[in-house]
Amino acid sequence: MDNMVMRETILKGLENELSLTEATEITDNLSYILSVIRKHLEMDVAFISEFTDQIRKIEVVDSAERDISLKPGHADPTELTYCRKIVDGELDEIIADTSENPLTKSMPITQELDIGSYLGVPIVLNDGEVYGTFCCFSHTPDTTLSERDLALMKIFADIAARQIDKQLIKSQEENQIKRRVSKVLSNKHIKTVFQPIYHVDEKRVIGYECLSRFLNTPYRTPDIWFEEAQFAGLGEELEIMAITAALDKMNLFPADINFSLNISPEYVINGAVERALDQHIFNKKIILEVTEHAQITDYHAFRKAIQSLRKQGVRLAIDDVGAGYSSLHHILELGADIIKLDISLIRNIDTDTSRKALTAALLAYAKETSCEVLAEGVETEQEFQELVRLGIKKIQGYFISQPLELEEAVNFVCPI
Repeated sequence: MDNMVMRETILKGLENELSLTEATEITDNLSYILSVIRKHLEMDVAFISEFTDQIRKIEVVDSAERDISLKPGHADPTELTYCRKIVDGELDEIIADTSENPLTKSMPITQELDIGSYLGVPIVLNDGEVYGTFCCFSHTPDTTLSERDLALMKIFADIAARQIDKQLIKSQEENQIKRRVSKVLSNKHIKTVFQPIYHVDEKRVIGYECLSRFLNTPYRTPDIWFEEAQFAGLGEELEIMAITAALDKMNLFPADINFSLNISPEYVINGAVERALDQHIFNKKIILEVTEHAQITDYHAFRKAIQSLRKQGVRLAIDDVGAGYSSLHHILELGADIIKLDISLIRNIDTDTSRKALTAALLAYAKETSCEVLAEGVETEQEFQELVRLGIKKIQGYFISQPLELEEAVNFVCPI
């Protein structure tokens, strides 16, 4: 098998194997690559280094030994290392016996790391930049090292470069996201709009769902902002800012109006939501909404945290009911005060018998558990009339009104 065929065969096989572990951290993939090449060449140590500001830093190490001085984070001036000299062409990429090489035998690092034989090749990224080196060494000389071994090293260095490129792209994306979210936080580029909730029997608006809108351009939907904030480690800060922005406007509404706030369970559990609410005068009826998509890893901890808030008059709603299994699980585990029927269940309910049947079942459950039902996403008079016929008293959706700016919401009169 010639080098080109060998290269393509190994690349295909190893990259297929790595693709099966997409969820694995890239560092783990690099460790695996090092382990494979080190064992294949029967070397003692394999590592990947990075060049930064005249420093050679060790990024990943694989070793046959438990106790080794070369660890991730180890750094040396580049001029004192084999790595830099190999990249600059001052050292051959194969050194079978360091004691016979006039340069390596006099280098302090040879004795420091007890290097007897060495293989090293540059790691070249997709843009042509030399990232660092991919290296193996043994504590004893090895005269069997060959050009074939070097060709194999270059193949593995190429695979490592692809992994590192992915890591760098991911880091750049993370930094861009963090800058975007940080800008929103620092400039408070967020506002609240209010979507009315209509009570059928009282024939009036009894509350509003508070929804966040972001002022930055280009426009991104709120769910993307919150997802990116979570990804960047700023999820709590952004969510609490959104809650605070809504709380700040509530005193402009009549005293008997209630307000729904979308929350993440983790920030209820860690107390962040309660701290935000405690900073405002508690003279409003607050409903906290947990969505179908929210993951609750500890129901006991959530119930304990929400109980503290319930003592202050806060109620709990499960949003998006009917959209999937998780919302039903939330209902059973959390004892919600309100269940909000999802738009996917409401759409065309006036003509769809399956949707009518499921809605009727949820209404029966709500009656047995003293839970209120609210239908959201109502867009047509036919849907509205069918929901009223089924016995639903609270309606939200474009048929009532789209989300309104603050002044519009304060002065809103329902046309029904």
